[in-house]
Amino acid sequence: LQHKPGHHNNPHTAATMNVAGRPRPVPLSDVKKRGYADASSFASAAGGGAAVDVDMYLDVPSFELSLDEFEEYALTRLKVLRKIEEMKTRNLSAEIFRTQLDTSIKTNLTASPAPDSKKPDPMESKKLDVASHFILRAAYCRTEDLRRWFLAQECRLFRHRLETVAQIKGNNDGLRDFLARNDFNLDRVSRGEKEKLGEKLMSVPGGPQNPVEFHATEYYRVPFVQALELVSRRECYVERGMAYVPLVRIVSIVAAKFRASLSKSLALAAGVFGQVAHDEQARIGPLLKSMNSQYTGPGAPNAVVGVDGEEAVTAATVDVLAAQSMPLCMQQLHVGLKRDHKLKHQGRLQYGLFLKGAGMSLEEHTLFFAREFTRIMTSEQFNKGYSYSIRHMHGKEGKRTSYTPYNCMKIIIGNPPQSGVEHHGCPYKHYDDGNLSALLTKLKVGSVSDRDAIMAQKKDGNFQLACAKHFEVMHPSATSVEGVNLEGVGNHPNSWFSSSVSYHNAKSGSNSMEVVKTEGAV
Repeated sequence: LQHKPGHHNNPHTAATMNVAGRPRPVPLSDVKKRGYADASSFASAAGGGAAVDVDMYLDVPSFELSLDEFEEYALTRLKVLRKIEEMKTRNLSAEIFRTQLDTSIKTNLTASPAPDSKKPDPMESKKLDVASHFILRAAYCRTEDLRRWFLAQECRLFRHRLETVAQIKGNNDGLRDFLARNDFNLDRVSRGEKEKLGEKLMSVPGGPQNPVEFHATEYYRVPFVQALELVSRRECYVERGMAYVPLVRIVSIVAAKFRASLSKSLALAAGVFGQVAHDEQARIGPLLKSMNSQYTGPGAPNAVVGVDGEEAVTAATVDVLAAQSMPLCMQQLHVGLKRDHKLKHQGRLQYGLFLKGAGMSLEEHTLFFAREFTRIMTSEQFNKGYSYSIRHMHGKEGKRTSYTPYNCMKIIIGNPPQSGVEHHGCPYKHYDDGNLSALLTKLKVGSVSDRDAIMAQKKDGNFQLACAKHFEVMHPSATSVEGVNLEGVGNHPNSWFSSSVSYHNAKSGSNSMEVVKTEGAV
């Protein structure tokens, strides 16, 4: 990323994009360089414009964006990528997945129509798509986990768009145009060779079913190592180290090349991110660093309501709420989950029932746990080993009992956690004095005297009073804040959480943030 000289002191001036891609920036507005005479022919190219939405993102864009546009563009694409992740965890059918993704793309990655037009401006839509990709590429290059997540979602988005182009019946011009524009020098099989191999090519499952279809189908010859996905599914014919692939199935090969190209670009961007963030620490640096934690759902990050409300604690809001409003026991479970990408059985029960009691729906609960667990396992392993227990918690399996969250006493007298392995339990009861004192200091809980007061209660065995003191320290003058109900603080984690949320809502003056209802205690 680079900025125009002389604008570094003004946080509202425009930024120019230049993120790891081809060394030479190609102005998006210069459509003639892509072989089109004007914007109209650019938009109508490739079978009605479908292929225009598909981009390998090799050419670095060169245009100006205000900082507001910079953030807005990034968040619109982030909504689409998070929608893809959410749908994958829900195991939707292919048709529903395509329909919902098309809707998300149309809603977020399509420019609004001009005042004098009923149709979106294709050039503005293209600008939005390309800019948002490169901004998120810069934001998500920082760590291995972020790169892996971004790569997975972008590849799914790319493949969806390319498959849409390839599936336009009776018209492969869009796919051919895309291949030509992106220098895919594929070896087309001659008519004579195709006729010679006709019987073998037609025997491939899912291929042409009759001579008429076969004669109308184009085949390409590629090294079989470039078509391993097709080979594994037996969707191409292989002879002498070459795979014979029909045009419509070239998507698999192109998608593999896109993944390799984007992965390399992310690695290159990671190498320069530190310098960019330092140079632009007053402008886009903070935006890029916080982009992965930006909230993209409805309302504000703290707009949580009861289990019967329209909004609830979600996979998108839980990180913010954990740091702001969760009691120490649940905060430690959250930190352990984010660090280890898993929780042992007792931890899953204690934290899962707390989230359920705080208003997190079954779907959001599953999405949140899947997002973390699938960092160290496949989606299939998660669905087989863990999704049942989440549904069981919510009363959708087994005896169909809707379980309630643990109260403080149940947590205190429960089985103690194994140090370094498990994260459940009560820190005031189960942590030794040294570890608890170090944790309170690390979290900057109050002053030294405040922390000493908490530790004094812990040493006297008053674990719930220690927790209540923690709340008092972190929520000054809570007793005098209108609308804050402190009943149950120190007796139930969900009461602690509910009171904290209502306290922060009252302090911020936002009427949209309502109190989280607490389910009955066990």
